[in-house]
Amino acid sequence: MNLHEYQGKEMLNSFGVQIQRGIVAQTPAEAVAAAKKLTEDTGTGWHVIKAQVHAGGRGKGGGVKLAKNLEEVEKIAGQIIGMHLVTPQTSAEGKLVNQVLVAEDVYYPGETETSEFYMSVLMNRATGRNMIMYSTEGGMDIEAVAENTPHLIFTEEIDPALGLLGFQARKIAFNLGLSGKAFKEMTKFVSALYTAYVKSDSSLFEINPVLKTSDERVIAVDAKVTIDDNALFRHKDYAELRDLREENPVEVEAKAVGLSYVDLDGNVGCMVNGAGLAMATMDLIKQAGGDPANFLDVGGTADAERVEIAFNLILKDPNVKAILVNIFGGIVRCDRVAQGIIDAYKSIGNIEVPIIVRLEGTNADIAKKLIDESGLDVYSVIEFQEAADKVQEVLA
Repeated sequence: MNLHEYQGKEMLNSFGVQIQRGIVAQTPAEAVAAAKKLTEDTGTGWHVIKAQVHAGGRGKGGGVKLAKNLEEVEKIAGQIIGMHLVTPQTSAEGKLVNQVLVAEDVYYPGETETSEFYMSVLMNRATGRNMIMYSTEGGMDIEAVAENTPHLIFTEEIDPALGLLGFQARKIAFNLGLSGKAFKEMTKFVSALYTAYVKSDSSLFEINPVLKTSDERVIAVDAKVTIDDNALFRHKDYAELRDLREENPVEVEAKAVGLSYVDLDGNVGCMVNGAGLAMATMDLIKQAGGDPANFLDVGGTADAERVEIAFNLILKDPNVKAILVNIFGGIVRCDRVAQGIIDAYKSIGNIEVPIIVRLEGTNADIAKKLIDESGLDVYSVIEFQEAADKVQEVLA
């Protein structure tokens, strides 16, 4: 589950991570009120107006701007709220901005210069350990830094039995070139950040940039936080932060009825029971010359109602040119699934794309006979290769 920047910062701050302070606003009037409040609390005269959408690169799309007075706060907030923000991480249509974060200006003048760093916490799946990735090149696309100057990317792996040790936090501060007060502030920042990552059951923290201010403070100016959905039962308060407006509506609908669905960009819809079989089916479609339009695991109770819901979800995608149903009948009987497919087909009606059905396992022979004798425009196959050949045939 992704959080908005303001939500992520609030969560980090609750664990002692120092942040750029800000107030979320839904309207230009609320933005002005937020700016006034920040001026009273922090003394800031300028304010940063940031679009709150689940996408990076907001500044490149005009979603992050500096306001030097209250009139500019109102004007800029009015321009950003309601716009469709297009960034390198959105579709061509962009994302509708429903709210902005009015934040304090932390790039104030001082005796020393500011410095921007990149820092993230995530799982290194190759080693099964959490790691902190960091760089002196903050405020930039980390992908470009990794490609052009890989020597500027550092990583620190954490032993799960020991947690983050003091020398590791100090090593990070040293590699970032810090000394004095800023060195101590960075070690505190890193320790608090890792504690927040573990205790919140997150799968990704990305802070870009982490800022060393001119008065030697270390703060998170941005925050991308992704929480592990599987751990939300332990964090009821975090679950309430989900913004369904930012998520794919078909995926939201699927989740509401207990289906595992991920929208993709292909032309062959998939309906499968079991995540492993679903992945294998997607590979099969690719080998047959198609592209999966979705990942859809209907689980072990593929009855008529569930199959009908799954069909409706798949058919919402106008790019779908064929549907492949691949069910292994272990716990569920194939004949019941076949009857569910027939009932769902008749209930929906006007299905204009070819449907290929492979049912294997308990009562598979009865299931095939039901499909073959249904009189519906459904192709029944037995072998994986036969399914691949049929996909290739209907797409030709």
